[in-house]
Amino acid sequence: MTSPFVFNVAELLRSKNQMPVQRQQSGPSPTRIGPEMIAISEGEDVTVDATLTPIGSGIFVNAEVSTTLTGECVRCLRELRPDYTLRISQVFAAYDDFFTGDEALDDEDEVPMVEQDHIDLLQTVIDEAGLKLPFNPTCEGGCHNEDTGVPAPDGVSGEDEAEEKVDPRWSGLEKFL
Repeated sequence: MTSPFVFNVAELLRSKNQMPVQRQQSGPSPTRIGPEMIAISEGEDVTVDATLTPIGSGIFVNAEVSTTLTGECVRCLRELRPDYTLRISQVFAAYDDFFTGDEALDDEDEVPMVEQDHIDLLQTVIDEAGLKLPFNPTCEGGCHNEDTGVPAPDGVSGEDEAEEKVDPRWSGLEKFL
């Protein structure tokens, strides 16, 4: 299986032309990407639209990863299948001392490497999905699922109510308002 996250950059590294190159690749996701309740499923179709820019002995990548997420609403447990676009930026080094220099002692900001003339955006996508995707996804516009018996969240209901109901636990505080 060919990953849509792997790009061949041999031509860019050896070319005298330092102009950005636009590439688009599609294919199935090689692994599940995202938090527990919503993620890119393994095998889900993914499109990566990338701008690859040679920067001396490295490659700068700006990319948009478009796919459909699979998950569940944490309130009503309804299946969610939203379309989603994740934007990533990453620098890949062709040599070990690309940014850090020979005397660098700190490995905390390690730059991913170009390996055998290929870059792999998978780890960058995994990291960005962990930061951007919601850990507690909910139905867009609120849950309206009376079939489950789960109350609608945050005062949202299937019917328009003219009067807000006060939670009986707070009713004693009304006299202070």
